[in-house]
Amino acid sequence: MFTRNEGSIDRILRVIVGLALLAGFFVFPEAAYRWAFLLGIIPLVTGLVGTCPLYSIFGLSTCPVKRP
Repeated sequence: MFTRNEGSIDRILRVIVGLALLAGFFVFPEAAYRWAFLLGIIPLVTGLVGTCPLYSIFGLSTCPVKRP
């Protein structure tokens, strides 16, 4: 359905950042802008799936080129 446009390092960093932001949601329950930590869902999901909609829109890819 979607073409993979994220390389392995990009995916790993997205998962780490996403998990860190979601952890902040639970670590800081009294924070004024606690809902902002939920934005970590976006990099987490894109990292797990391997495709980024913004990369597709701008024609970018960090996925290595497959050579024969």
